Amino acid sequence: MSPINRHKTRSVSVKQVNIGGGAPVVIQSMTNTDTADIGATVDQIKLLGDAGSELVRVTVNNESSAKAIPHIVEQLDTQNYTIPIIGDFHFNGHKLLRQQDACARALAKYRINPGNVGRGKKRDIQFSEMIEIACKYDKPVRIGVNWGSLDQQLLAGLLTRNANLADPLSLPEITRQAVVESALTSAQFAQDIGLDASRIIISCKMSRVADLVMVYQDLARQCDYALHLGLTEAGMGDKGVIASASALAILLNQGIGDTIRVSLTPEPGASRDREVKIAQQILQALDIRSFTPSVVACPGCGRTTSEYFQVLAKEIQQQLDESMSNWKNNFPGVEAMSVAVMGCVVNGPGESKQANIGISLPGTGERPVAPVYEDGVKTVTLKGDKIAEEFMKMVNDYVVSHYSN
Repeated sequence: MSPINRHKTRSVSVKQVNIGGGAPVVIQSMTNTDTADIGATVDQIKLLGDAGSELVRVTVNNESSAKAIPHIVEQLDTQNYTIPIIGDFHFNGHKLLRQQDACARALAKYRINPGNVGRGKKRDIQFSEMIEIACKYDKPVRIGVNWGSLDQQLLAGLLTRNANLADPLSLPEITRQAVVESALTSAQFAQDIGLDASRIIISCKMSRVADLVMVYQDLARQCDYALHLGLTEAGMGDKGVIASASALAILLNQGIGDTIRVSLTPEPGASRDREVKIAQQILQALDIRSFTPSVVACPGCGRTTSEYFQVLAKEIQQQLDESMSNWKNNFPGVEAMSVAVMGCVVNGPGESKQANIGISLPGTGERPVAPVYEDGVKTVTLKGDKIAEEFMKMVNDYVVSHYSN
């Protein structure tokens, strides 16, 4: 675990998964299948679960999707997938939960957006109905505010009051204030209805990094509810990865956040599980959690005109990733192992000594030998045409000798 001093929040239990209260930061994701398509949704939940998602949210937007939920959960159980399934409700959630009792019972958690539960007087009535059902079945609830679907009545009231101030706030400042107020007042309302604070998780989704950071810093100062982090509409490809990593890293490094999602727009035809792997890499880079052994490799320079070390680094990382399905059960702790594959004598020996096992390959014009270090001690010098093959075997041997039960 990381030495980061975590913001203290209440513990929330979602099926077998603990959130907040000092528990490890939990990774979650969301399907993009039609939930009524039971087979496709089950397959995607399994894909996300196999990748490492510990919670999966599904859209429940109509009668057919609500009716599918019990069958989805049943099929997952028969295939030994115990991952908690979260129902994402907007606009008609009160009707679906009331009319589809089996759905309400089968879901592990409900996600309610206070900006989309109803307008005017209906808002409180419909919100209350959903919370009462959560209380009836002892289901935790994520009160998920999103700046793009903010309660317009609340925002209008804040804007009116702001206009009368001698020094009015900017629109972005008022929007952030409205997002936080919506979350906290809705959480308190849920408690007033009867939902215990230990069954409440809050999220306040923004699409700009700076806004997200300020909103969650404000939340952390004002409450002890468990907090779910995520940059909404992060985008596609590198943009989405960089924006999400920037926002989440700032907050997580400040000890803020109990669950996270990286909301990537998937590339056409790309696997949905990429967002899970990115979330894992963010947590691992911050030393908060470890998921798979990591390879340290130099970026290359004029001393490393050969691509040999790059190829070896890639092959080693692929081997480590492929081996984890077997290793995680047989070699506890191996996920924290580091392997160095360095390209020349400048930083190669030093970096290799810092890793659990590392190799320093010869750079341009250097002697064609590659010293290998294990736990800071040089154990052998490899040479010849089979350096890659021999080093891969040494990595496997190191795992067996150092991480066996």
